[in-house]
Parts: sequence; C-alpha cells; structure tokens
Amino acid sequence: MKSNQPVGLNRRKFMAASAAALGGGVATSALSQTQMQNSTQIEEDLSGAVQRNISSFRALDWRPYFSNTRNGAILVDIQSRALHFWSEDQSIYKLYPTSVPLTDDLTRLGETSVTQKVVAPTWRPTPSMRERNPEWPSVVEGGDPNNPLGPLALYLSWTYYRIHGTHDTRKIGRRSSNGCIGLYNEHITELFDLAKVGTQVLLI
Repeated sequence: MKSNQPVGLNRRKFMAASAAALGGGVATSALSQTQMQNSTQIEEDLSGAVQRNISSFRALDWRPYFSNTRNGAILVDIQSRALHFWSEDQSIYKLYPTSVPLTDDLTRLGETSVTQKVVAPTWRPTPSMRERNPEWPSVVEGGDPNNPLGPLALYLSWTYYRIHGTHDTRKIGRRSSNGCIGLYNEHITELFDLAKVGTQVLLI
C-alpha cells in the first residue's frame, strides 16, 4: 500500500472547497466532514437535500431478483436506499441503509458483480470531474481521512462504480452520491467480510 503523499496547493484548494461546500455551521471536525462526493464530486450542503427515507426499509426475499445465490447476492434498492445481502447458503441475510445517486442520470441499474475487494482504496476523480475541476487533487490515497471511499470498497464490473464506506455519515439514507453506493463504515466492514469476488450484484 502506498503511503499518504501531500498534494501541495491542489490539496489545500480542494480542502477549502470541500469546507465551503459543507457550510460554516457544522460543528464536527473539518477533517471528518470535508468529504468528496463519493467518487465523482464534492457534495453540496445537505441541509436542503432530500430527507432520509426509512419508510421502505424492510426485509426482502431474494427469489424475485436472483435465480440463485451462488457466490452470494447483493441487491441495492435505489428507491428505498437499502442494500440487501444473502450468503450463498442463505443462512446469512443482512440489510443496510445506503447513500444512493443524486439523480436518475447518475444512477446505473442492472446486473453486475464484485470484481475486487480493496482495503484502503485510493480515490481518483473521473476524467470529467478533473476537466471541470482541474484544481482538485488527482489522487487521494487510501487511509487519508478525506478519502471519500472510506476504509474499504467493493469494486464492481462497471467502471467507476463502487460499494464503499464513508466517513461522512450524513450521506447515508440520502440521494447524495454521483454513482457509488455508500455504507456506514461499520456496515461496509461487515459486508466486506461476507462478500467475495464473484458475488452477484443487482441495482434496481
């Protein structure tokens, strides 16, 4: 794993922009709250964002969504903002609240799978984000408290899409990402241990 490297002026500008985007009234530490928007952009002030949705947060059966649970199965329900996990032998079922993409345009639906399990993932902005925000750092190393991917990430077969943790817990239960699915860090830690490379993933 690479050690964290300072990124100079670009890093300072990025931190300042993050702090401004989050507003000046937040009492929590700047380091824990200056998060980039999942894997694509800085999140805007969440005070006026869509409220948390727990009304549809309920257990589901796997059968309407998967033909089997080989290698385990993950269902992400964008509408209820919930992630469901079933182990291959169906002895384990987990249900977690998530963050979901901000808009339909940013939401990708359908079948994919876990292709990598990454500890301390490195964050890199997408080319389009670098084009719009050239002052942003080109990389935030794993382990950095400002890394928007948190401590662990499940990489999917879709480019730039991840299921990952987040240090900004305000995002969970909201439309607050630009593609990725975020979990509380304690939940991604649990899911990371349960999922495997090859686990089926379906976003609906």
